[in-house]
Amino acid sequence: MINAYATIASLVAVAQERLRREEKGATAVEYGLMVGLIAVVIIGAVTLLGDELSALFTSITDELPDAPAATP
Repeated sequence: MINAYATIASLVAVAQERLRREEKGATAVEYGLMVGLIAVVIIGAVTLLGDELSALFTSITDELPDAPAATP
């Protein structure tokens, strides 16, 4: 009887450990999906606003006084 209890207890421990590992894997997948969606939103925003941003930076550059070129 004690042997059966020990076997059941070890099976429960193994199952609990697997569930913990599976939750970590699921969390990694969820983070991966979130990063992917954020990347899609950023790409879409840059695509839609690219010309306007380029014009904005060009006008800022034109307004700045001439500065010596940076040396690497």
